Amino acid sequence: MVQDLRAHELAKAGFARPASSQHEDIYAVIDLGSNSFHMLMVKVVGGSVQVIGRVKRKVRLASGLNDSLVLSKKAMTRGWECLALFAERLQDIPSSNIRIVGTATLRLARNVKVFLTEAEKILGQPIEIISGEDEARLIYLGVAHTSACESNRLVIDIGGASTELVVGHGFSPIALASLHMGCVTYLDRYFADGLLSEDNFNCAIESAEAEAQSIVAEFTGIGWQIAVGASGTVQAMQEILVAQGLDEVITQARLETIMQQAIACGQVDKLEVVGLAQERKQVFASGLAILIGLFRSLHIQGMTLSGGALREGILYGMLPQLQHTDVRNRTIASLMVRYYIDQQQANRVGDMALELAEQLKDQWNLTRFEGLSMLRAGALLHELGLLIEYKNYHHHGAYIISHTELPGFTRAQQQLLMALVFNHRLDIQRDVIAKQTMTSVLLAVRLTRLLRLAVILSMRRQHEALPEVSISAQAEVLLVQLPTGWLEQHPLMRAELEQEIAYQQSAGWQLQIK
Repeated sequence: MVQDLRAHELAKAGFARPASSQHEDIYAVIDLGSNSFHMLMVKVVGGSVQVIGRVKRKVRLASGLNDSLVLSKKAMTRGWECLALFAERLQDIPSSNIRIVGTATLRLARNVKVFLTEAEKILGQPIEIISGEDEARLIYLGVAHTSACESNRLVIDIGGASTELVVGHGFSPIALASLHMGCVTYLDRYFADGLLSEDNFNCAIESAEAEAQSIVAEFTGIGWQIAVGASGTVQAMQEILVAQGLDEVITQARLETIMQQAIACGQVDKLEVVGLAQERKQVFASGLAILIGLFRSLHIQGMTLSGGALREGILYGMLPQLQHTDVRNRTIASLMVRYYIDQQQANRVGDMALELAEQLKDQWNLTRFEGLSMLRAGALLHELGLLIEYKNYHHHGAYIISHTELPGFTRAQQQLLMALVFNHRLDIQRDVIAKQTMTSVLLAVRLTRLLRLAVILSMRRQHEALPEVSISAQAEVLLVQLPTGWLEQHPLMRAELEQEIAYQQSAGWQLQIK
């Protein structure tokens, strides 16, 4: 009914709807940002979304906005040329499955109708200019639908002409703000001379701090436990940290170190920072200055990169069947269906792993970095690769995890999940476990050891065959106690446990079975 009404409205406005096609389960979102235009295309598969296309073009629309807020013909032409590329991909998608939004620069431009008239003609679709508050709300929903979090979180998205900030819990934003500063406008305002000088950086940082003062009291009064960034600026910082041998957590001290590396280059066109992508160089300094200003103003202790932002928020708004469901559970359930995982066995192993972890909660700190949640996820997905073949199914499962978008898991959590699945049986590859970029390697080792034991103890694939297990630890030495006579009654599992002692010993870990 709603779709029919929208189709009728589009027809009245002169927008033709494509003929009915086989693409009813394909959706497209276009974000006309101040720095870049983005198109995201997805297909709904097995209760989850599968990305089938991403297109991004640098348009730098904001650089064409003069002091009188008039958008230049040159900037508009860049935008129209980009949209001509997008238009081809939209031809076979139902209009009800397409949403196109414009943000800060198009909100500000006095001659926006000139741009929109031609843009809508090119796309054959209406364009909606959203308010700063709506943009912040949609950004938060995009983060919530792609990154699981059990506490308050601060979300920051630095755009080309505006910066959106949100504090929220679950799927609900609590405080929203859209500030008039962005990486393109700050580039033109503070780095127009092309110099990466300390004075230019200080002026930009101080301006960002002043702009943020209007929200500091409200946001810090609400508080947050986790801070995430949802923009290219934050992604660039994270890539630099990893390339320079650090973990993924962005801190003020690390940002200021990166700033000194940039200052040492002297000029924007000579900017060379290890880990910085070529496409980010032009607006890197201005985005960095804004981020430092926000860290200082809001006293942010650490930040990581989110899994989604504005486009994902718009997308999930078009998919009511996927709204307000646990993101991580939805992702796991989709993988279990897609790869025909035995759900009863997966839950059996998961329950056993969590039972072992519960007994060690006072001796091993397994709750850090959502360790228990990650242990359960590893257990539920440990047989992911069985659909391919048995012999190396743990390696196949790890490969699938490494090369699949997993909404609800950060990149660091995805890396940990891959390591758990890779090492849940046979030889232990400690180098795989050691490649953690945020999670403690010690935590990864401990979770791996518990998952391996849970898999062995559940190998009969029957609930009635599960033993009563007691487990304790002295430092990193594990002691597993089984009921009297149980090992004699289960010779195969006894042999597997004895082999496991040898596997863990070869990795430098001590395991005792009684």
